[in-house]
Amino acid sequence: TGKLCPDGWHVPTNPEWTILTDFLGGESVTGGKVKETGVIHWESPNTGATNESGFTALPGGYRHYNGGFYSMGSDGMWWSATESPGNFAYYRYLFSGAQNMRSYDGSQRNGYSVRCLKD
Repeated sequence: TGKLCPDGWHVPTNPEWTILTDFLGGESVTGGKVKETGVIHWESPNTGATNESGFTALPGGYRHYNGGFYSMGSDGMWWSATESPGNFAYYRYLFSGAQNMRSYDGSQRNGYSVRCLKD
């Protein structure tokens, strides 16, 4: 609807997420560079977490379309504004036990986190 982010901000597209991962050295290391350090919010081990980007990614888990909440503390997922076929959209995924940040597509019926990007 265009009302998810405040005026002057938007949900990043999948290519905009790729700009971030490329800038930080690629998908294989970006997760560590965006994750909050320590294990207050992330489960141990919080592999590779330095938060040198200042992003401070937190492991909010997700809400499955069946209504259940899963993976809080271990996983973080952030929507992109880029849709894929079949009522799916791309998102970025972080896991406590890895320092990568991968791109996947998931059902738009699921609830993932959103990070707004300034226009």
